[in-house]
Amino acid sequence: MAGFKPGAWARRPSRVGVGAALLAAVAVAGVAAGCGADPAPGLIQAVGAENQYANVISQIGGRYVQVTAVVSNPNTDPHSFQASAQVARTLSSAELVVQNGLGYDTFMGEIEAASPNSSRRVIDVRRLLGLPDSTRNPHLWYEPSTMPRVAAAVARDLAAIDPAHRAYFEANASAFTRSLAAWSAAVAGLRADFDGVPVATTEPVADYLLQAAGLDNLTPWTFQAAVMNGVDPSAQDVSRVRALFTGHRVRAFVYNRQVTDSLTQSLLQLARQNGIPVVAVYETMPAGHDYQTWMTAEVNALRVALAEGRSTTSL
Repeated sequence: MAGFKPGAWARRPSRVGVGAALLAAVAVAGVAAGCGADPAPGLIQAVGAENQYANVISQIGGRYVQVTAVVSNPNTDPHSFQASAQVARTLSSAELVVQNGLGYDTFMGEIEAASPNSSRRVIDVRRLLGLPDSTRNPHLWYEPSTMPRVAAAVARDLAAIDPAHRAYFEANASAFTRSLAAWSAAVAGLRADFDGVPVATTEPVADYLLQAAGLDNLTPWTFQAAVMNGVDPSAQDVSRVRALFTGHRVRAFVYNRQVTDSLTQSLLQLARQNGIPVVAVYETMPAGHDYQTWMTAEVNALRVALAEGRSTTSL
């Protein structure tokens, strides 16, 4: 079985249940945005590679920013997204870009290199956090400390682009950070009540959140990495994961709702047959949420699974 390779997930092929990569317009904070939308005069043009980052830009920039999310379709596997010429045109005029890095959205760097702009400000979240290229889990937005730092960086860069509204951007960044209190409290409560409780996963989408909540992920990393990278896990790893369910060794099964295949479906069935609740997690922000409510909803779904034995298969 292939081991983890930094950036390998960017080449993961689409699998069963994953639609073609589509661009979707995003409406955030009253500002309509989408690849191909005409730039609004007088507004800072900003792009979030994934819609969770676009949402945070919008919350900080408010009425002074027009924001586009490149990847926002919940039926798209972000790992296998293929950028279009439309995306390239949008990025070419962007004054601020936020991207995840770690190979998760490699297409962003490729397009930026192809359309250089000396005034474009790019926030690469991996670099912002000071993480090494060898960091094996790219799903950085599930780490509770990530987005406050992203918000502060967005406010800083927006203020550099539009100094007259510095105070506005900084106030919005402070308000955003305060608004994460409900999520932080939910994580702390989960840890207080279920610290050390064992769970299983398909891949490491929500691993940072599980760690913050003190949950013990018993799924072998080699299994998670294989699923994330779109290769077949070893027969030994599959057997070990199945034994977590048949042996009733875990209290919940956390799976990536956006990317499922025959293996995932078989494990979901096995979990249900053994009375183990399942919890769906997402790689891009689902409709009807902002970043804060999305993260809080994921924690609440984990609590429902662990405290009441009930599954949550969609948010």
